[in-house]
Amino acid sequence: MPHEVSLITTTAAAFGLAMVLGFIASKLKIPPLVGYLIAGVIIGPATPGFDADVEIAAQLADIGIMLLMFGVGLHFSLEELLSVKRIAIPGAIMQIIFTSSVGTGMGLFWGWGIGTALVFGISLSCASTVVVLRALEARGMLATINGHIAAGWLVVEDIVMVLVMVLLPAFSSLLGGIGHGHADANLWTTLGITLFKVAAFIILMLVVGRRLFPKLLWQMARTGSRELFTLCVIAAAIGVAYGSSKLFGVSFALGAFFAGMMMRESEFSHRAAEESLPLRDAFSVLFFVSVGMLFDPNVLLEHPWQALTVAAIIMFGKSLAGATLVLLFRYPLNTALTVGSSLAQIGEFSFILAGVGMSLHLLSAEHQNLILAGALISISLNSFVFTMIEPLQAWIRTKSALARKLEMRDDPLAQLPMSTDQNLLTGQVVLVGYGRVGKRITEALNERGIPYVVAEQNRGIVETLRVHDIPAVSGDASDPEVLIQAHIHRAGMLVIATPDSFAARKMVETARLLNPNIEVVVRTHSDEEAELLEKEGIGKIFMGEHELARGMSQHILSRMKAT
Repeated sequence: MPHEVSLITTTAAAFGLAMVLGFIASKLKIPPLVGYLIAGVIIGPATPGFDADVEIAAQLADIGIMLLMFGVGLHFSLEELLSVKRIAIPGAIMQIIFTSSVGTGMGLFWGWGIGTALVFGISLSCASTVVVLRALEARGMLATINGHIAAGWLVVEDIVMVLVMVLLPAFSSLLGGIGHGHADANLWTTLGITLFKVAAFIILMLVVGRRLFPKLLWQMARTGSRELFTLCVIAAAIGVAYGSSKLFGVSFALGAFFAGMMMRESEFSHRAAEESLPLRDAFSVLFFVSVGMLFDPNVLLEHPWQALTVAAIIMFGKSLAGATLVLLFRYPLNTALTVGSSLAQIGEFSFILAGVGMSLHLLSAEHQNLILAGALISISLNSFVFTMIEPLQAWIRTKSALARKLEMRDDPLAQLPMSTDQNLLTGQVVLVGYGRVGKRITEALNERGIPYVVAEQNRGIVETLRVHDIPAVSGDASDPEVLIQAHIHRAGMLVIATPDSFAARKMVETARLLNPNIEVVVRTHSDEEAELLEKEGIGKIFMGEHELARGMSQHILSRMKAT
């Protein structure tokens, strides 16, 4: 293949075959990304016929990861990230320890050395942020509390993996691999430097980036040039990701995520997300194709049981551990299943860590292929896992007394305090969700002296509301127990300020069963969903864009009439 056209040839082959196989997968009711993965296997070096350039495909995939994570950051504020820190940080760390231990134990059972087994186990512990966030976004769950917890959990995993990859060379000779100089004598120094670099990057983004990026977007928007604005967005995403990797040792994904999160402070963040969307979609395809290119399908024939065991650890062991931890933190079953589904695959950090392990002679090509087999199987099936959340939740709540007990056991936040003024629990508003919309609603209710009870899944928010003597219960309001605790049977109105329309239907069904005359107000994000909800007679439907247009129109008409 001529060097001067290898980029074009690889890109053309990847896009062309991915389009065909993605279309076929879609027609077969299979997620298109399965077609993208198979396209990578076909044009990869492990299968006969045309071989694409793996190195070029990997670099294009890195760009895709940067743009995808940048886009996620544009929709994910620092406030939302910090709001889930109490569950995301300890939960992610404990899950990594559990999965790494299981993977290490399995490696030792297969007769591998301790170093090989340990790196193998850690590689199975980190889910793909790209895969999960695409799945959450496709289902409209990214803006929900479940989406925030899952995303925060993955960010913590990414940070831990960054530390592992920096420290692994220092420990490699102790684990039976190739040591790097005298690094083994300075483990604490290496750890300190790593933590300092990560902390310095985060502080720099919070202090400088939070002020710089919004101003930069403003200046580009003032030029009136769409090309310059789009160029600014792409340059910021790729530039910060690359710079953070080179200067601070932070991954491309984490660097781009923080860049997007800081740019979210700008009033032009929505436009930035729209302008970068086509490139994000295109390069995400290359990411999945590049994963397929790394995989040697012969491993499925030579080591079928080992490959299936790896997939089982990822899809069942890891996800079950994550879901159990969420329940132990007293979050609802729906949240536990969402986090568990998010963890039921591995991705980009696993590939990178496997590459580091091979360079240190801790892993062989066979070990890497087992990791890739687990990734390929788990990524392919992850969309199906997400579709099982709702039916599995209904089945577990019906059949498992233990799950119900774990979900609600002796939880002081799951019921209103005995000291709650009973006068506030007659004709009150039951407000589901205390995000940006819910918070503004409570401000209006406070001004008019209208009593209300908040139902919120984020336990940290409920604790804060309780401190300020605001009646609030913790839990998933689609569970009848939560609405019962909010005294829905005596309420005058149910206001659903969360964007989860599927759960809203269950909330309304429960509310009207207990209180047939209750008035219902629902928030939604799309015209199609709003129209469907109105046909179903759910209640009064409000959509953000409609209300914004209505408010602006009223202002314009009043001003024009005045003149």
